[in-house]
Amino acid sequence: MAIVEVQGLTKVYGLGAARVEALRGIDLAIDRGEFVAIMGPSGSGKSTLLQIMGGLDAPTDGTVQVAGKSLGTLTELERTLLRRERIGFVFQAYNLISVLTAAENVALPLTLAGRPAAEVRSRSERALQLVGLTERGRHLPEELSGGQQQRVAIARALAAEPAMLLADEPTGNLDSRTGTEVMVLLRRSCDELGQTVVLVTHDPRAAGYADRVVFLEDGVVAAIRAGKEVAVHG
Repeated sequence: MAIVEVQGLTKVYGLGAARVEALRGIDLAIDRGEFVAIMGPSGSGKSTLLQIMGGLDAPTDGTVQVAGKSLGTLTELERTLLRRERIGFVFQAYNLISVLTAAENVALPLTLAGRPAAEVRSRSERALQLVGLTERGRHLPEELSGGQQQRVAIARALAAEPAMLLADEPTGNLDSRTGTEVMVLLRRSCDELGQTVVLVTHDPRAAGYADRVVFLEDGVVAAIRAGKEVAVHG
């Protein structure tokens, strides 16, 4: 069963001579528990597609369904609640709050959502344990390496126990060894937690962790290949 499905998805920016078609009639369905990578050259529409799937942007035309709900029929508040409860986000920039510890960064979205304090604490501790940072919970972001900061960002996304995790170039600022650690972690969240993972990446090695790799070119789906095939052949 698809957790996210887009049909006839079009996204246009600008008018007249400045008009840019970022997406041109995308049809794509991603199943629950599936790991899908999205690849393509710069400007192919990868991040735009991810943002629309996550309800961070709206399409010019077409439909988006997430967890059985059509985003186009939801109010802004309903979309916010859907993102908060069902979708986790991980970006290339870690987006951690510098004055909060790792544990406080992980807990913040749950606190803002009004979760009981005991639940916030248990979920945050479990998420930090999942990413192997239990002993670093009291450290500020500046006291952590780039890889550790990215793992904190992943823990923050996982703490809400989302049905779908959207990751936009999460290894872009990391060296190859640390990037591998992050990809193994994302693969585990899919295999062990049953979460759907959608990854935007330019790296064939990262895409190799996915079940399927969707290639975009000029705003359309150019090809779909198995992750293992992409890892081997690039």
